[in-house]
Amino acid sequence: MVSGIIVAAGKGTRMGADVDKLFMEVKGCPIVAHTWRIFDNLTDIEDLVIVVREGLQSSFAEMAHKYKFSKTFRCVPGGLERQDSVWNGLEALGPEAQTVVIQDGARPCTSPELIRATIAAARETGAAVAAQPVTDTIKESLDGILVARTLDRTRLWAVQTPQTFRVEIIRHALAEVRRRGLQVTDDTAACELIGHPVRLILGKEPNPKVTQPADLLTVELLLEGQGLINPNTGQV
Repeated sequence: MVSGIIVAAGKGTRMGADVDKLFMEVKGCPIVAHTWRIFDNLTDIEDLVIVVREGLQSSFAEMAHKYKFSKTFRCVPGGLERQDSVWNGLEALGPEAQTVVIQDGARPCTSPELIRATIAAARETGAAVAAQPVTDTIKESLDGILVARTLDRTRLWAVQTPQTFRVEIIRHALAEVRRRGLQVTDDTAACELIGHPVRLILGKEPNPKVTQPADLLTVELLLEGQGLINPNTGQV
């Protein structure tokens, strides 16, 4: 059984004070509703856990009703850090879950084909991540002022979500992170910690995460181009 976890517990401080990016609207629909719709429509995923900020459970229940999402879901509260939120989501999975797809709530343009590709790779390797090769020249700086060195971009990949795992592997990896008191910026880093291989899955289409106000226009154009929203009504 394949389950999904949508991580929607962050607020997004780069959007500015008192701004909840997940509830910012693109063509009349909250960003997180577009992300949710992808998973609701994907038959490969049988149920969903949505990790939300404490006190917002009712808002997500209302969203499910408004947009007629039909897939079984449950909301669980997030944690202090993203890795804690993912852990809470894993704890809420049913005993039948064998594979789990973890997705950022603020990444609403992910294609179903990309999700399916990570599922297939995770079944084989145990862990897989959507990624794209870095095309810009990357500089390292020790102080944020002067360049220390240039990195070899031919070996660099920018990872995204979905990040997909066999459930027992990501549970073991994050348990080790927690045991050591470490912080990781994404879930595949936990697999690296325990030495488990992670398969890179090339994302052929743009798959941005909304982090700044300027990202909203990009997302709107991508959703319209993919036919994922009605440009006249804004409905998912």
